[in-house]
Amino acid sequence: QPRPAMSVRHVSRVAVRLVGRPARHFSSDGASVSLTFIDQQGTEKVVPAVVGKTVLEAALASKIDIEAACGGEMACSTCHVILESENYEALGEPSEEEQDMLDLAWGLTETSRLCCQIKVTPELEGSKYTLPEEPEL
Repeated sequence: QPRPAMSVRHVSRVAVRLVGRPARHFSSDGASVSLTFIDQQGTEKVVPAVVGKTVLEAALASKIDIEAACGGEMACSTCHVILESENYEALGEPSEEEQDMLDLAWGLTETSRLCCQIKVTPELEGSKYTLPEEPEL
């Protein structure tokens, strides 16, 4: 019996793995990319993120320790992350509403963003998101 043809997605994942480049993840709904979260201890965790969703959704789906008290509605600053300069600049300036929420964030930096406001695009492949250190009480 002839074997069924492999899908283009399957062939690309196999080919990418064979040449040693990072494999992109795919969901049944479409493409996704790999994002890296760095916790307060400096531990990195690479997670898949579906294109079109938010970075927050990827974090929560992968059990990243991020609060997201408002559920991604930009009504708090608990999904605050710190981006690398290149990634921050590529995303463009945050909206005025996001800047207002960031003013309430602990550990704010010049490259801070709310990850509920960052839509996943193919260009985010390999980008890194550092979780700010929590305040000592």
